[in-house]
Amino acid sequence: MRPLFLILLVALPACAPGALPGLRSTIMPVSAQDNARRGAVEIAVKGDFPALLSDIEAGGGPSLERAFDAAGVPVGDRPARRLQLSGDLALYESNPGALVTSLLLWGG
Repeated sequence: MRPLFLILLVALPACAPGALPGLRSTIMPVSAQDNARRGAVEIAVKGDFPALLSDIEAGGGPSLERAFDAAGVPVGDRPARRLQLSGDLALYESNPGALVTSLLLWGG
């Protein structure tokens, strides 16, 4: 009985609102704030997509920083995220929506 209680105790916070901010739209209604943030990130990504891809390939630049800012990616996380983006550049070149989703998840 005790192991079941411990499993429930650990799993319960996953059901709490805000526990999974990146997946919020799949388990909870989307708020106006979420829609506004998604819109800002989509504009930052799709508004100047070729420059953003160049920034990712170069390891940084103003377009990429604007996209990070729009998504709310913490400054301390950005160096690691730049490496991740450059490693998956082929995916993002053909799918800007995947880039938007990644930025939103990293921004929380």
